[in-house]
Amino acid sequence: MDFHLTREQELVRQMMHDFTENEVKPIAAETDKTSTYPRENIEKLFDLGVMGMIVPEEFGGAGADDLSSAIAIEELSKQCASTGDILATHNGLCCGPIIANGTPAQKEKYLRMLTEGHKVGAFALTEPDAGSDAAKGTCVAELQGDHYVLNGSKIFITNGYVADVFVVFAMTDKSKGTKGISAFIVESSFPGFSVGKHEEKLGLHGSPTAEIVFTDCIVPKENLLGAEGKGFKIAMQTLDGGRIGIAAQALGIAEGAMEESINFAKTREQFGRPIAKFQNTQFLFADMHVAIEAARLLTYKAAVAKSEGGRFTLDAATAKLFASEAAMKITTKAVQVHGGYGYTKDYPVERMMRDAKITEIYEGTSEIQRVVISGNILGK
Repeated sequence: MDFHLTREQELVRQMMHDFTENEVKPIAAETDKTSTYPRENIEKLFDLGVMGMIVPEEFGGAGADDLSSAIAIEELSKQCASTGDILATHNGLCCGPIIANGTPAQKEKYLRMLTEGHKVGAFALTEPDAGSDAAKGTCVAELQGDHYVLNGSKIFITNGYVADVFVVFAMTDKSKGTKGISAFIVESSFPGFSVGKHEEKLGLHGSPTAEIVFTDCIVPKENLLGAEGKGFKIAMQTLDGGRIGIAAQALGIAEGAMEESINFAKTREQFGRPIAKFQNTQFLFADMHVAIEAARLLTYKAAVAKSEGGRFTLDAATAKLFASEAAMKITTKAVQVHGGYGYTKDYPVERMMRDAKITEIYEGTSEIQRVVISGNILGK
């Protein structure tokens, strides 16, 4: 395995590092404090070609590989996990399934909207009674002539109240369980679409999370994504790729927390010397470094596996599980390094700890990742 990034990937890292330091970091604390969607920075990411960077050039994207996409999410998440989340959802969960399953007409229309058109994308699978168990979904789609009529609601939808384009999953045949789920491309402008509750969350305050509601929502027949009954398969394939994005987000959060902690430990003095001089602090940083390097290798390996076109389910689940749990541990330790200061909002580590928690939950909880991993290695 080649452990070196290509020149293009290095350029992506440098570009995203500079953007994060100059544009994202200065407003990260205020974004969190006010729960404000970072609209101007998202527009700048569109201008840079990062929103939709995985979209083929023929449809207005940059044609970037999956590792480049992961690096972009990682760099953003070092300072603002909310911005990293918005990007990961747009690229992996909305553009991704359209790239993989869309008709030529769907790709031409919607991928251009999601790149050149500066339209934000979202992914709508979760329902009040259907989280990990997607088969329990009650959102339904009924074919009536030249259109489908959608009824039901989705919750915890990232980009929910700012997105223009949604990949939505609904039951077209309740009698078939998961084989009765179909996928649709839904625009927020369609009749019968509305936004419900805006979620107030522990972390990711800048990531716009909301309920979306379908009340006799009219969706053109040609907006069926893939064939009827293939929605569950599309959802699972999409989540496999999305888990790489969450692993990259968790990796970035962990790196940011370690960097903040090292800077603090070198300047914070107790008992006449910087706390970085104490062996217990040094060992803590050693453990952080090992976990971050392991998370990076797992995440990058999964991204490369996806780009190569083979099966990457196991790699994605492994990376997501390890990186998310490492991020939670590292950010908690980062707060501890800062002592009482770490418990205040004067330092970013408390925000990083709050942001890290969701990486163990969304796009498949840690428990679901263990189910996926064990099933793959045991041949279930």
